[in-house]
Amino acid sequence: MSDPISFEAGQQAPAFSAMDADGNTHDLMATLSEGKHVILYFYPRDSTPGCTTQACDFRDNMARLVSESYTVWGVSKDSATSHEKFSTKQDLNFPLLLDQDGSLHEAFGTWRLKKNYGKEYMGCSRSTFVIAPDGTFTWARYNVRAKGHVDMLMRELGLGA
Repeated sequence: MSDPISFEAGQQAPAFSAMDADGNTHDLMATLSEGKHVILYFYPRDSTPGCTTQACDFRDNMARLVSESYTVWGVSKDSATSHEKFSTKQDLNFPLLLDQDGSLHEAFGTWRLKKNYGKEYMGCSRSTFVIAPDGTFTWARYNVRAKGHVDMLMRELGLGA
């Protein structure tokens, strides 16, 4: 198996369209053409402690992000039903995109070899990408921590309180 792709700031983001749990299609290039920046974050599983912390941090900072022309999309390999339950329970104010076939994970290099208690397996590396209106990455980070990630991201984007 080959090593996954790794993106860095300045590189061109892969174009994609993906559906959310409500059946709405989210197209990266169409959103960027509106002058918006897209924060695309990949997380392992709906309703787990770390993923809930991260999603709620994005939810709680959404007003500031939207006011600065940022759109947030979360991505995991969970089902539409799982996304819907997670989104409703946590009152999320941004879409969770479906990627059950793993194509988005593959395109962004987030499906990686992981180690847990000495066991190796393939899984989602918690990762965040910020894509500018010109389609390039302004920020790309793999293996981020859930707790404090949104605060750190906003500081690095110059969006501190």
